Amino acid sequence: QVQLVESGGGLVQPGGSLRLSCAASGIIFSIYVMGWYRQAPGKERELVAEITNDGRTVYIDSVKGRFTISRDNAKNTVYLQMNSLKSEDTAVYYCKVGRTLDYWGKGTLVTVSS
Repeated sequence: QVQLVESGGGLVQPGGSLRLSCAASGIIFSIYVMGWYRQAPGKERELVAEITNDGRTVYIDSVKGRFTISRDNAKNTVYLQMNSLKSEDTAVYYCKVGRTLDYWGKGTLVTVSS
């Protein structure tokens, strides 16, 4: 009964910011790597950022310096702070548990448009 619920998406102008949240339940949250992925229409889902159980982070080059992944183990929540948003960031953003487990949230849509 693993559940991941993303929130925080919406419409934002280029250069704007959004903070995504993913609330997890049904897992021992603190032991897992958590990741944010995104998928644009007609494109393959891609990893955006990961954070390990001890706080190490990895980002794809296109978001480095603009996005920050963080986690609050007490709240079983992982966040993605997105700044300086670009049109190419438009996608559905998904939360994922671990690297090999197939647990995903339903996604939250981020639209960057003027």
